Parts: sequence; C-alpha cells; structure tokens
Amino acid sequence: MNPFDDPRCDVLVLGIGNLLWADEGFGVRCVEHLAAQWQVPDGITVMDGGTQGLYLLPYVQGAKRLIVFDAIDYGLEPGTMKRVEGDEVPRFMGAKKMSLHQTGFQEVIAAADLTGQLPESLLLIGVQPEELEDYGGSLRPVVKARLDDAVAMAVAQLRDWGFVVEARESEVGADNTALGMSAYELGRPSAEAASRIGDSRVWGWVE
Repeated sequence: MNPFDDPRCDVLVLGIGNLLWADEGFGVRCVEHLAAQWQVPDGITVMDGGTQGLYLLPYVQGAKRLIVFDAIDYGLEPGTMKRVEGDEVPRFMGAKKMSLHQTGFQEVIAAADLTGQLPESLLLIGVQPEELEDYGGSLRPVVKARLDDAVAMAVAQLRDWGFVVEARESEVGADNTALGMSAYELGRPSAEAASRIGDSRVWGWVE
C-alpha cells in the first residue's frame, strides 16, 4: 500500500487481519488468493489491509463499493462462512471483537460514515475461526478450505456489479515471498523448537 496512491476506485476489495496468528490471517490470505487466481479490471483495487486500522480510512472513503474479507466470531462452527451486507456490516465487525484490528476497522467504517464518504455498497465475507492463539501458525485446515469459496463469492459479486473478472491462465502473486502461504508454512519450526501458545508451567505459576 503506497501512501501516494490515489485512493479513489469503483471497488475496494480489502483483506484485513494478522498472518502471524493462525486463522486471524484469513482475510489477508483471501486477497492474496484473489490476486493470484483472478484478473480484475481497472477500477477495482485489491488490497492487503493487514492491521492498518485508521490508515485505511482514505481508501475506504475513496471507494464506491467495498468488499471485506475477515475472520469473524459469529459464534458458529469453525469454518462456517457468512455473508453480511449493507448496514449490518458495522455491527458484525464490532461483535465479539477478537483483536485490535477489528476495533480499528469498525472505527474506519464509522469515520467514513461520519464524513459522508461511506461506500454505497458494503459486503463482508467472513469465516468463523478455529484457532487464534497460535503465534506463527497458519490457517487451520477447516478455515483454509474456505478460501476458494470466499473468493468465488467476491468474484460473483463483482460480476453482478457488471465487472469483467477473468481467471488467470496461471497463478501469480505473493506465494513466492517469505510470507506467502507455502513458504510461511514450510518455514515454521517444529512444536519442540518453538513455543506456540506459551508454557503452561509458566502460566500456572503466574496465576
């Protein structure tokens, strides 16, 4: 995300979350997946929003329509995917907050609304996480299995809005980087070599 980019666009497709905390990375992995597999036309911005919070405000204000991917605690079975639209999006972004990035993005939506620059259409594509307390972990299989479904839902919405979105002949994108999913998963130390959720003996002593 270049701060000198023009934030105005017809559609902002935004993935938010933290790759370092297991299923928290679902939203970011969705936009990676979308960019790798699909060619979108001019006017559509596909962005890894990470945990940027209010830094995302000008991009949200500059979009006519907004699609957000995120891990959301709906209180459902892990891996359950849910589509939320319009006025319901802010409520679900703020329900059962799992991390600071959700608080930050709820504020982004509120600020865009307050300034009269909220996108005219909002779509939240969320999945119920299974594990969030695994530092350095990747998506759990039940959540990872929903990447294709989530991206397909976004592609269908873009086409419904009249955009031509075509499948790439071959995948491109972030999987060649250190934080790309394959490299990230293969580079993780074993459970014996690296702490995942802390030592229960230490936590027991603290309590």
